[in-house]
Amino acid sequence: MPRWLPRAMVLALALYACFLLGNWAFHQLVGLLVNILLAFFLALAIEPAVGRMAARGMRRGLATFLVFFGVLVTGVGFVVLLGSMLAGQIVDMVENFPQYLDSLINWINETFHTELSRVEVQDSVLNSDWLQKYVQNSATGVLDVSATVLGGLFRLLTIFLFAFYFAADGPRLRRSLCSVLPPARQAEVLRAWEIAVDKTGGYLYSRGLMALISGVAHFVLFEILDVPYAPALAVWVGLVSQFIPTIGTYLAGALPMLIAFTVNPWYALWVLGFVVVYQQFENYVLQPKLTSKTVDIHPAVAFGSVIAGTALLGAVGALIAIPAVATLQAFLGAYVKRYDVTDDPRVHGHRRYGEAVVARLQKALQHKKEASGSSGEE
Repeated sequence: MPRWLPRAMVLALALYACFLLGNWAFHQLVGLLVNILLAFFLALAIEPAVGRMAARGMRRGLATFLVFFGVLVTGVGFVVLLGSMLAGQIVDMVENFPQYLDSLINWINETFHTELSRVEVQDSVLNSDWLQKYVQNSATGVLDVSATVLGGLFRLLTIFLFAFYFAADGPRLRRSLCSVLPPARQAEVLRAWEIAVDKTGGYLYSRGLMALISGVAHFVLFEILDVPYAPALAVWVGLVSQFIPTIGTYLAGALPMLIAFTVNPWYALWVLGFVVVYQQFENYVLQPKLTSKTVDIHPAVAFGSVIAGTALLGAVGALIAIPAVATLQAFLGAYVKRYDVTDDPRVHGHRRYGEAVVARLQKALQHKKEASGSSGEE
């Protein structure tokens, strides 16, 4: 046995053990890493506001606290307003539920020539097996729902805490990072940081603009249908559909449908149809154009980055995919060497058909001469 073989085997086993340990640690900490990534992009988003307040003489920690406090007060106020509105509408709907059920049963009897009654329908529903099983499962799932809510609150607190430290200690963090790099690399890191701040701010600007357009469009619909609380519902649809990825559209449309149902059940169908049509318009027309202008990336790249981010990190990936890709594209564009494009019509999509035809004719004549020459020799 060679003398180096035992040491090589020990080294290989040690590397394999380190790989297994690192893989286990990564899977255990992937949730924390995703939270830190979200906190970093949140800190980049509020960096311009914090920087302007700090430039006017305010302490950076106090400026970060005021920005976060403003965001928190706005969010809590909006949630409380919608919660009180939703609670009132649910009470009204429960009180008027017998009337809704009577009108529905009368329509079914008139349309399909049946003889249903509300008492029979209520008894069949209340005594059904699926309702009893649903109540039992709901009772046993209360603890799971509570644990999920507490876990979500803890995760939100973690994200805000890391984002606060990233924003408040931004200059110190940049100095610490640059202190371990040579001067040339320091300039690249600072440039990348500045690009990330600009692209993240542009992304939030585009989302805010789309939320405004969506809110105005849905407000017009709610006013036409005479749905109560139209301004609050329009703000709800605009914000939730834009800042909650993947499922935000469905959450945003569910509440207006519920409120519209209390006015007229057919209005709920009108709201559903409008939400679906507007979502398609936004996905394929509005969002690619606005995103390409504010974040400066191609619409196809924006659409593909959202799909890729969703596949990698789910809803979190869909939320941060566009600013991350825009930052990477801008950073690479600053260092990738580019050349002048040749003045060729094919660059502009114009094929030189005349030259192609002449080349084919010359090739055919040449083949004909070669064939005639070979036949003459024979």
